Amino acid sequence: MSDTPHKPDLLPAHVYAGRRDWRGYFDALASLPPRDTLLRALALRAGPPGHALDVGCGDGRDAAHLASLGWTVLAIDSSEEGLRRLHERLSPDLRARVRTQLAPFDRMTPEPADLVCASFSLPFCEPAHFPALWQSITSSLRPGGFFAGQLFGDRDDWASLPDRTHHSPDAARALFRDFDILFWQEEDRESRVDPARHPKHWHVYHIVARKRA
Repeated sequence: MSDTPHKPDLLPAHVYAGRRDWRGYFDALASLPPRDTLLRALALRAGPPGHALDVGCGDGRDAAHLASLGWTVLAIDSSEEGLRRLHERLSPDLRARVRTQLAPFDRMTPEPADLVCASFSLPFCEPAHFPALWQSITSSLRPGGFFAGQLFGDRDDWASLPDRTHHSPDAARALFRDFDILFWQEEDRESRVDPARHPKHWHVYHIVARKRA
């Protein structure tokens, strides 16, 4: 899941992410479908579309998919370029369903939601801000609401970077003490994309969980 196809004239997406070069990251992953964790959450959830938060929405691949299904979405990101690309990928009839918020993790203003999507975004929160970020996410989710996203493990190559947040398996599961975990996949492997020139050890938790009533 972590290794996704990229254009031949670009570096692997993880190289850009490691540098926080979001323009390059968006280019490397352009035109890809929504993340698997979001699709799993939607398949498991009963009921009509509701309101979603896309935390760290990037260029909007998940937010746009939600809007196409009838959801209203607050898409939050610290990258103006990402929000611009989200706007461009929305057809005119869908733009009214998606609002955007330009803000870093420690300044975002969430709102009550039936689903929180956080695809490969939360680990880029600085450790000092992560507890408040997680509290805002869990507080914003209504009872029965879904979380779909990723956390990075403590054996990931980026765990040594001081501006990233990583969790041991036990610490990651402890975050979901008020949730029923519906899907949990732990990756602990070497990159399959250009490993010779751009090695990367991945340790990632892919998670779908439902907040208890």
